[in-house]
Amino acid sequence: MIYQIHNNMATTGKIGVTTENIFPVIKKFLYSDHEIFLRELVANAVDATQKMKALAASGEFSGELGELVVRIELDEKKKTLKVIDNGIGMTSDEVEKYINQIAFSSAGEFLEKYKDQLSSIIGHFGLGFYSAFMVAEKVTIETLSWKDGAKAVKWSCDGSPEYEMTECKKSDRGTVITLYIADDEKEYAEKKRIEGLLGKYCKFMPVPVIFGKEQEWKDGKYVDTDKDKVINSVAPLWTRKPADLKEEDYNEFYRALYPMGEEPLFHIHLNVDYPFNLTGILYFPKIKNNVEISRNKIQLYCNQMFVTDSVDNIVPDFLTLLHGVIDSPDIPLNVSRSYLQSDANVKKISTYITKKVADRLDEIFRNEREQLEEKWDNLKLFIEYGMLSDEKFCDRAMKFCLLKNAEGKYFSIEEYKKAIGEGQTDKDKKVVFLYATDVESQYTFIEAAKSKGYDVLVMDCQLDSHFVNLLETKVENARFARVDSDSIDNLIPKEDKEKPVLTEAEQEDLSVIFQAVLPKENQYYVQADNLGSDAAPILITQSEFMRRYREMSAMGGGMNFYGEMPAMYNITVNMENPLVARILSAKAEDVAPAQIIPDASEDASDDVKRTINEAKETAAAAHKADLEAFAGDNEILKQITDLALLANGMLKGKDLSDFIARSAKVVEDAYLK
Repeated sequence: MIYQIHNNMATTGKIGVTTENIFPVIKKFLYSDHEIFLRELVANAVDATQKMKALAASGEFSGELGELVVRIELDEKKKTLKVIDNGIGMTSDEVEKYINQIAFSSAGEFLEKYKDQLSSIIGHFGLGFYSAFMVAEKVTIETLSWKDGAKAVKWSCDGSPEYEMTECKKSDRGTVITLYIADDEKEYAEKKRIEGLLGKYCKFMPVPVIFGKEQEWKDGKYVDTDKDKVINSVAPLWTRKPADLKEEDYNEFYRALYPMGEEPLFHIHLNVDYPFNLTGILYFPKIKNNVEISRNKIQLYCNQMFVTDSVDNIVPDFLTLLHGVIDSPDIPLNVSRSYLQSDANVKKISTYITKKVADRLDEIFRNEREQLEEKWDNLKLFIEYGMLSDEKFCDRAMKFCLLKNAEGKYFSIEEYKKAIGEGQTDKDKKVVFLYATDVESQYTFIEAAKSKGYDVLVMDCQLDSHFVNLLETKVENARFARVDSDSIDNLIPKEDKEKPVLTEAEQEDLSVIFQAVLPKENQYYVQADNLGSDAAPILITQSEFMRRYREMSAMGGGMNFYGEMPAMYNITVNMENPLVARILSAKAEDVAPAQIIPDASEDASDDVKRTINEAKETAAAAHKADLEAFAGDNEILKQITDLALLANGMLKGKDLSDFIARSAKVVEDAYLK
């Protein structure tokens, strides 16, 4: 489009767009995220200001720079918002080039191609200025270029493709953009709303951004002072050299980012300029046993301008648990998510950050071991999550990942294997890592292991079921066993031991009498073993395999089949315990052996075979009933079973009440009669 300005006469025209009207497109596409208009306008003003600095530094401009700042002015009554800079300004030709000419193929194609990207699409097309029309019914530009002989220009548009441009009176270099806030967007004419947006998007921009005045408490209220209120820090911590910073500087910056957060554990200062540009500071927060709650705490910046706190496509999943800031001009922020995921720079950045995190942890392990141990309990969820989700990080972390035993001592994985190797190697030459998930509830089993001279790890993190599986694939000639998953002799068998020999009928009788006094909601496998006369009469355990996979199922580990199965327990009856011997002796006296009915001959008729089978079923049912009646009447059997259930936290409700009453009676009989 050709235009002229003569004798302060206004020139009118149409904005050069290939869509019929770009403004409805902008409003429709970015409606849900239209607050970014202020970010875009301030970013343009900052850019103009920095270009002015560059011109002065190069000697191209030798005049007075003045105070290089960006001012935001709000008139709540008139509903106007101004963004003011004293940067390079624009000539009328530049207004024509940068404001009046916008090229798109079609609105439909535009919307479809970039439907996944909302917050940053405008900047991609050089449309930062036009984002103003998302909230304004009218926008004006008053600008004067830094160039000698330039004339001030005023541009005005009401949101339609028509505009008006004329000369204006403006003596100072720079640009003033005025937004006349639309009635349906009046929230953007409120001071608190603008303060919030400036704090969100502009708090680290490299040029001072001024909004209003500093306040002081006077006569019972806050009043404005004469001092401008600068809302941003122009040189945030990540732009400075690590050598110039102290630990307290990093902690203060963290408190500024997360005023309500606890002190971080460690920090990592990122600074790389090849093969891409990346700066930032990442913090290890104190992670609670909830993986999700601490996500989305990394803030992403582009040249100190806030972009997003959703970085799941830029850093590996486990690193989204970190807090802090990443600043990079090399991340393609203005394209679709699918492109972002496949972009080579993004992959390099992701790999670099993962390596830096691993290197920092390794450095702490080597040089600040005591600090690492002190903070490990708050750190281990993050480490385990990283090892489970990122193979490269896992390989590096095998060196510095710590294990804690029941005594509160810490070991690296290699250190621990060496420490227990001699004493906890089983007959198959495998080193057995014993572990507990709850020191209090598994106390008896831990003490039994200690009595054998064994060491027990504490693995009480919510990811440990998965983590144990991982370690079994990474640590050679080793296996993991929860300390309460079997008798201690069976957990680390040193040699093949002789087991009680029972007939099929004896094994069946043993199973029936114990099943009769066990809670009905679970499944049980009753087996006989020789545990020694001093050992408990009954040991209730859950197989390592079943328990681990049920726990993994509960965590969503793709083992849902196991999660749907009823809990299954092993009931180990200690045949060397005198109480068990007494119970079996009483059973032999009170319960007649099962009636043995010979099988029908092969040439017997079907009726005879059916009659004999029915007789067998009747005899078996009668014998089972006799055994269950015996079990129900045997106080010793019920008492030792309930004791075993109590030790495993499985005795509840009426059964617990009955046990207490029975125990009281036993005490009474022992001491009062």
